[in-house]
Amino acid sequence: MALNLEQKKAVVAEVSEIASTALSVVAAEYRGLTVEELTELRIKSREAGVQIRVVKNSLARRAFEESSFACMNVTLVGPMILGFSQEDPGGAARVMESFAKEHDKLIVKSLSLGDTVLDASQLGAVANLPTRDQAISMLMSVMKAPVEKLVRTLAEPHAKLVRTVAAVRDAKEAA
Repeated sequence: MALNLEQKKAVVAEVSEIASTALSVVAAEYRGLTVEELTELRIKSREAGVQIRVVKNSLARRAFEESSFACMNVTLVGPMILGFSQEDPGGAARVMESFAKEHDKLIVKSLSLGDTVLDASQLGAVANLPTRDQAISMLMSVMKAPVEKLVRTLAEPHAKLVRTVAAVRDAKEAA
């Protein structure tokens, strides 16, 4: 069913709004996937906080014009499904990568982090980016390490004294 001008404007406005808040976008060719498989992809995406949209490429190009994802316009060729990561920069890449492993008909063509277009070969690297919670925990462990080392260093002389006294006691008891 063809869209009239008002419907096209509504689609462009909706995709533009999604793109303005997105952290990353993954574009994949979905030719050959069944409706059930696409539904499965949508469910997995929803669980991961990723919005999936199938939009005509010309409408997607118009929607991307005023966003940082305008650099993706040259890669939008053929039937594309767009995954917008709203919460985590690697979220869309993780969903698309895991789904593409199970379904070989989903072919990732490009992805964008902000105003940088990355090749599909970079999908694994982006998918392995830590989530926000993982990044915070990694930062906390790095910040906590010097304090822990200081405490261990300060406690070591006392512990060594206790071990020495215990060894002397054990030696006297054995004799």
